[in-house]
Amino acid sequence: MSRAVGQVDPRKSEAILDAATELFGEKGAAATMDEIARRAGVSKQTLYNRYNSKLDVARALAVRRSDAITAPLRSEGDPETVLTAYASALLTKIVHGEAGASLRGLAMVAPEAPDIAAAIYDGGPGQSLRRLSTWLTEQDRRGLLRVPDPVHAAEIFSGMALGHSHLRSLLDVDHPDGDRIPERARETARRFIRAFAPD
Repeated sequence: MSRAVGQVDPRKSEAILDAATELFGEKGAAATMDEIARRAGVSKQTLYNRYNSKLDVARALAVRRSDAITAPLRSEGDPETVLTAYASALLTKIVHGEAGASLRGLAMVAPEAPDIAAAIYDGGPGQSLRRLSTWLTEQDRRGLLRVPDPVHAAEIFSGMALGHSHLRSLLDVDHPDGDRIPERARETARRFIRAFAPD
């Protein structure tokens, strides 16, 4: 079925973001828009129709990642179920796949292009923390958890879930319990809920 005039092909957008992920991991800020278009198999015009600059591409990458990780927060489950799913998504993204290359790419980008690094943080990890904070605020309002400082609690939970996984991925060393993500996620959720249980 042909697309309507002006309709965006989501497969091309995904191909662009996948190509950008690879190139940022390989080259950091030195990756060019031309290289992204070539790697994605799209024309430069197609690329620029979607993203005006590398900054826009980086922001879109971060938002895509945040949307995937925070999807459990949009469900209606009980706190333990939601937090377990959130921790599992967070760990899976860091422990498996291209997380190490992405983190190394970001480390390369940051000194050369602080605006891109800031956009990636704001649209990705920063957005995820804001969404978790908002969700925790709602749990506090409902009386399901007692969270006087949701922003700080969101950072605590993320730190508990990840442990040293970020560092292991960044340094490309083995994750000794990478096959135990469900158990780790469940334990993190249970311990966090005990710490923030209502009085």
